[in-house]
Amino acid sequence: MNTDLEKAREIFSKDLYASKATDIVIEAVGEHYAKCSFEIGENHKNAYGGVMGGAIFTLADFTFAVSSNFNQPQTVSTASQIAFLGMAKGSKVIAESSLIKDGKTTCLYAVNVTDDAGTKIAYVTINGMKLQK
Repeated sequence: MNTDLEKAREIFSKDLYASKATDIVIEAVGEHYAKCSFEIGENHKNAYGGVMGGAIFTLADFTFAVSSNFNQPQTVSTASQIAFLGMAKGSKVIAESSLIKDGKTTCLYAVNVTDDAGTKIAYVTINGMKLQK
C-alpha cells in the first residue's frame, strides 16, 4: 500500500525539471503542506559559489506545487514574490509550504526556505488559481 509520501513522489516525479535537473526531493506531504529539499551541488551554484536564486525559487515553486496540488484540485501559480534573506551556509536547502488562505477559486501559500544549519534563506508568497475541469 502506498503512503501519501510515496504517492506524491510518484506523481511529481513527472516534473522532470525539479526532479532531474535540480534534484529536488519531496520529504513530507500533508493537507495543504509540503516539505521539499535538495542537497547543494555544483549545479545549484552561481559564478561566485553561492546557491543561485533561480535554484532557490525553483525549490519554493515546486514545494508550492506539491502542497497545493496533492489531493487537491489542479492549481497553478498566478503570482509569486520572493524575498531573499540570506545565503545558504549548510549543505542542504529546505522549503516548507503551507496554506494561508483557501478560497473558492484562488489560494495563497507561504513558503519558508532555510538550510540544514538553520539559516533563513528566503520567504516566498505564491497566489494560486484552481483550474476547473
